[in-house]
Amino acid sequence: MADGQQQAIEPRRNAFTRFLDGVEWLGNLLPHPVTLFAILAVGIVVVSGLFGWMGVAVVDPRPAGAPGVAEDGMIRAVSLLDGDGVRRIFTNLVGNFTSFAPLGVVLVAMIGVGVAEQSGLLSAAVRSMVLGAPPKLVTVAIVFAGIVSNTASEVGYVVLIPLAAAIYYALGRHPLAGMAAAFAGVSGGYSANLLIGTIDPLLAGITQEAARLIDPDYVVLATANWYFMVASTFLITIVGSLVSIYIVEPKLGKYNPSQADPTILDDHMMQPLEQNERKGLRWAGIALLGVLGLMALTLVPDWGILRNPETGDRIDSPFFQGFVVWILIFFVAIGYAYGRAVGTMKTDRDVIDAMAAALSSLGLYIVLVFFAAQFVAFFGWTNLGAITAVTGAQFLQESGLTGPALFFFFILICAMINLSLGSASAQWAVTAPIFVPMLMLIGYAPEAIQAAYRIGDSTTNIITPMMSYFGLILAWATRYERNLGVGTLIAMMLPYTIFFIITWSIFFFVWTFVLGFPVGPGSPTYYTP
Repeated sequence: MADGQQQAIEPRRNAFTRFLDGVEWLGNLLPHPVTLFAILAVGIVVVSGLFGWMGVAVVDPRPAGAPGVAEDGMIRAVSLLDGDGVRRIFTNLVGNFTSFAPLGVVLVAMIGVGVAEQSGLLSAAVRSMVLGAPPKLVTVAIVFAGIVSNTASEVGYVVLIPLAAAIYYALGRHPLAGMAAAFAGVSGGYSANLLIGTIDPLLAGITQEAARLIDPDYVVLATANWYFMVASTFLITIVGSLVSIYIVEPKLGKYNPSQADPTILDDHMMQPLEQNERKGLRWAGIALLGVLGLMALTLVPDWGILRNPETGDRIDSPFFQGFVVWILIFFVAIGYAYGRAVGTMKTDRDVIDAMAAALSSLGLYIVLVFFAAQFVAFFGWTNLGAITAVTGAQFLQESGLTGPALFFFFILICAMINLSLGSASAQWAVTAPIFVPMLMLIGYAPEAIQAAYRIGDSTTNIITPMMSYFGLILAWATRYERNLGVGTLIAMMLPYTIFFIITWSIFFFVWTFVLGFPVGPGSPTYYTP
């Protein structure tokens, strides 16, 4: 059935839909997201004082002498209610906000996106795509684009997710359904991709250090999971598209534009392109080729200035580490080229006004980030996230399972830990020294262990407020549904989490233990202690 037909069908209130309604109802009992993060921040301070007074601690799995490891080898709950804690809060409150990683990325990227938006380029580009695209393929294309965008780090969150909402609105479909499909691909499918991304060498390095606790000479490559990632790209595209078409969009029902911010609704979106707009798109295409050529010159040649200056590596390099700069350059270049051609941007003042307009639309997001940044910082200071992660890992260790079925439990526990420790690298840095040596000793290779971990880490990204960009997605969504709450967003994304973790775990088991395929080039499945 064509996914464009779905909004014509009344949503059926089956058992699963009623379950999602219940999740949404419970979630929306929560206060406004800004208030929620403020309450959580205060709650963390109170809980830290209680746990610090009780002396809660766990054994640090990292080797003695490693960065951050205490002299006694313990991870202890740190109280923020004592004198040191209160002073730390007061002296770091502003720094927590300004150093919150997603904030700078979003602000810099939106400066460029604003030029493209105000020039009229995004409107013309969206209309060009949706008016000529087969309706059956729109959802599939959005989910697939979300997965592939992970190669370029934050571009999926900053650009693709709001763009997907605009595409769906232009088609007369519910914009939140488009946003959900893109969010599922970008974040739920975080560990599926056709190419090696910036996270791969980072995770491989952590896995290698953990493996060397057992085998001092063990090497884990950045390509350790590449075969499985490529295959997973198509699995997640199919599953994400089916969930979008047959569960999420029918549940959302017909869209009511009266709930939206009027500034984002453009009736012009469904009108055919005019001659000057086509001319503008041609000039934007020329600018696009110029930016791509510049990108290639900085990365492809051996002398490329943005390759790793020490190793010459292209992936673990300033090119990808600073990719948000390319997002800025890209949208400013093509936006200005389009605006100059169609007459919407004649002077530098037009460009500056466009940048300012883009930032002015992020007021709610900036307020939310202030409180979210405090919560995340407090959570890290107290060591409660690390204690939660280690405790969950120890539960798996004590279960006594040794067969391949162990990986189903392993993936589930990684998914649960991810709800409270949202960073993939931070979570793995703490849990890998337990999981990797433990599973190596019962015969499994670090590369396979890392691939399984990434499934658990990815699938719950889309339902946890601890994920760095959750607040941004919520801010985008409230532009289409002004009264939307945290519960609505979680209920909308929960079907993806359920189907992703079930199908992806089974796929991993079949790929690795039934068919015997390696998860990457030169990556073994089993390890002999």
